[in-house]
Amino acid sequence: MLIASKMMKKTFLTVTPDMGVDELARLFARDHNTGAVVVDKKGRLLGVVTEGDLIAKEKNLHLPTVVSLFDSVIYLESTEHFKDGLQKMLASKVKDIYSKDPVTISPDTLLPDIASAMTESGVHFLPVMEDNRVSGVVGRREIIKALARQGNG
Repeated sequence: MLIASKMMKKTFLTVTPDMGVDELARLFARDHNTGAVVVDKKGRLLGVVTEGDLIAKEKNLHLPTVVSLFDSVIYLESTEHFKDGLQKMLASKVKDIYSKDPVTISPDTLLPDIASAMTESGVHFLPVMEDNRVSGVVGRREIIKALARQGNG
């Protein structure tokens, strides 16, 4: 059975929250990365930032739907969702777009559990934690490569 330590990418991109999103995009493009681990000055995991976060920064902003009733305004959608979207659209730093409290796995996590974590949480980039440090990352690409190797015996 495949486990995270056998398929994880041991060399991965690490960034800080203060890195500019333009620089992050250049690093993703140059090195063909789909995600990066966001760490503090001591190297502790803060979150992850992915291509999806960069793309979401560029999407159209939808204004919340409101209803006016008796001189009152009633929001039919969450204003928090609008604020989050606006913040990401105006983002200039990684700290404005990265996902905090990421889903993580351990080196001995089995492939079915990795697949479940990805599909159930809607993420495709998982830091592998060992002794409270990131020792690797598993993304969709690593899973596909591992399955291809396994099929070739």
